[in-house]
Amino acid sequence: MPADLAVIGLGPYGLPLAQAAVAAGVSTLGYKTGPEAGGLSPAELRRMLSGGFRQTTNPAELGRVRTAVICAPTSRGADGGLDLSQVRTAARTLAAHLRPHTTVILESPVYPGTTEEILRPLLERGSGLRAGRDFHLACSPSRVDPGNRDFSHANTPQVIGGLTPACTESAAAFYGRLTDKVVRARGPREAETVQLLETNYRHVNIALVNEMAVLCHDLGVDLWDVIRCAETKPFGFEAFRPGPGVGGHAVPQDLTGHGGRTLRMVELAQQVNDQMPRYVIQRAATLLNEHGKSARGARVLLLGVTYKPDLADQQSTPAQEIATRLIELGASVSYHDPHVPSWSVLDRPVPRVDSLYDAAADADLTILLQPHRTYDLQGLSVKAQLLLDTRGATPTGAAHRL
Repeated sequence: MPADLAVIGLGPYGLPLAQAAVAAGVSTLGYKTGPEAGGLSPAELRRMLSGGFRQTTNPAELGRVRTAVICAPTSRGADGGLDLSQVRTAARTLAAHLRPHTTVILESPVYPGTTEEILRPLLERGSGLRAGRDFHLACSPSRVDPGNRDFSHANTPQVIGGLTPACTESAAAFYGRLTDKVVRARGPREAETVQLLETNYRHVNIALVNEMAVLCHDLGVDLWDVIRCAETKPFGFEAFRPGPGVGGHAVPQDLTGHGGRTLRMVELAQQVNDQMPRYVIQRAATLLNEHGKSARGARVLLLGVTYKPDLADQQSTPAQEIATRLIELGASVSYHDPHVPSWSVLDRPVPRVDSLYDAAADADLTILLQPHRTYDLQGLSVKAQLLLDTRGATPTGAAHRL
């Protein structure tokens, strides 16, 4: 049976879009582009199936939809730039079955110019159709924020930049079914660059507070109190908070792999953020030494090994590097995470503790990496022998903060 929408790529960008579309009453087809992170719980899948969602491995079905949205993941490649291979594969697959009057939209994070310079030629060459005349083509950068209970597709404005004004309006008509507001960009390049700016804005500001965390610790200043006070300013300031590293699927882009261009601020921010797992290890070793213990042989418990609270996603989680460095120092590492039933580091399974608070009482050092809602942080701070809080989530004075 034909669907209104095909979501090509069922990873971190495609699945939320498919869920939003089904919730809005849009008959939706899901097509995988490869091994993709993320997944649905059995309950979520049942809800989507009852709402008209279907998954398919048959590319011919892509030619029977009104709208096709490419949501293929783009991770960091070996050269440090974005790997667009899954986007290219998705485009070729769709092109072979593309029919006139279809609206094709790109949501994947890409370089400015990708829609016109890569996607358009692949679609036109594979289909024999012309973008802007025979089918509509637009870019609408994904703004999904996994686990955010306040903002969803419905109340997050969707930016749209079409190849022609008609392309923009066709894409706007589709997204108007999912969201309260659409924002029309001047064209695809502007829409693509919106995601570039939004992603880099996050990484640069996190890098700033990460550097402030190191500086404030050296000065004996409570950074968390500084942030609390600073965020009362009603203009010119947005609060960001430090952490053990930056994870997730949004890759900071300095355009190094795209024409050799660099954004010096982004490059420096990435260097700062990449150093944070090592700084956590430094702080951990210092705390152990101050309490008469060595990292070698110390029992260290890691709490929350996902990249974000209350999610199972481990994409680029700093917990991996932190655990690796602890093991290399000779520490005995265990972990607890209500969303991760098993975890491996250096190709070896890391022991998972069952009784969280007993394990914290037994460990020489407990490191809070992700403050999941299920954690009683007050109780944890009482039970733990030594607690390093990398998120500033524990009550003031209850733990050593980053």
